[in-house]
Amino acid sequence: MSEKRAIPASIKVGLPQAKGELPPVPGSQSLAAPVITEAQRNRKGEPADHGHPATKVVGYIALVLTVLMIVVPLYFIFITSFKSFQDVYSDPISFWPNPFKEENYSYVWQTSGFSSYLRNSIIITLILTVVEVVLGVLTAYAFAFIRFPGRNLLFLLIIASLMVPNQITIISNYSLVASWGWRDTYAGVIIPLAGVAFGAFLMRNHFQSLPPEILEAAHMDGAGFFTTLFRVVLPMSWPTLSAFVLITVVNEWNQYLWPFLITDTPAAATLPVGLTRLQDAEGVTNWAPVMAGTVLTTLPMIIIFLILQKPMIKGLTAGAVKG
Repeated sequence: MSEKRAIPASIKVGLPQAKGELPPVPGSQSLAAPVITEAQRNRKGEPADHGHPATKVVGYIALVLTVLMIVVPLYFIFITSFKSFQDVYSDPISFWPNPFKEENYSYVWQTSGFSSYLRNSIIITLILTVVEVVLGVLTAYAFAFIRFPGRNLLFLLIIASLMVPNQITIISNYSLVASWGWRDTYAGVIIPLAGVAFGAFLMRNHFQSLPPEILEAAHMDGAGFFTTLFRVVLPMSWPTLSAFVLITVVNEWNQYLWPFLITDTPAAATLPVGLTRLQDAEGVTNWAPVMAGTVLTTLPMIIIFLILQKPMIKGLTAGAVKG
């Protein structure tokens, strides 16, 4: 006589299977929670910890050295901004200023025209960011979703412009801007710096990674060019767009060479130019006010980075992991 296998009661009544009971009959439905082994868990995205201890030690040492290379110079910039003129030259590597001179910051703000440089940097950075982001997004959207003759060739030409250093075109740009009478003006600073190549490249690659089904559904619902862009594409592109905005803001805020060449007075000069003029204001450079100006110049970018840090990192790594 063939022996019958009993079906566990937990399968019949939907209760969890008790330890020691026979497994369910193939083909039957069980409500018992599946058992996931360590190997299966690792395959699901949790890497197994198989690193060699020596490798971990080397990695931690490299991490600590990298952090020190970044933090130590920033610390000395901050500390030097509170030193006196004598301490800067007599004890340049002291870890704490004695005496503590916060007057360096008031000196920079009141006597060096720092407020004018700050105003100019804010205006120029805002205008350049808006222009580059708007034109970059529209250009990328056209290259990603609009079919027209010569599209790929034109995109390659835009990418090729990224390989041309700005210093190569600076003489021709200077001659052109000077002939138009735009020296020492906002227009003379802004227009030569307003490029769309990087934004078109970054956003176009992201737009092409979006699910085409969503765009097709929007078109079937009667969405036009701008409706699809602002209501469908951009809401799905916030991380990459945040990275684009942050990179643009930092890049334009730190522009030095072109504003230095095209401006003669604080009327349109930016903060990096102001720091240079502060350094050259006297026969012997007083590094304490210069470092105070550097701290004030860097602080807005640190705040913006902290605000946009998470979406920026998500945007830059969105295409790095396949999943």
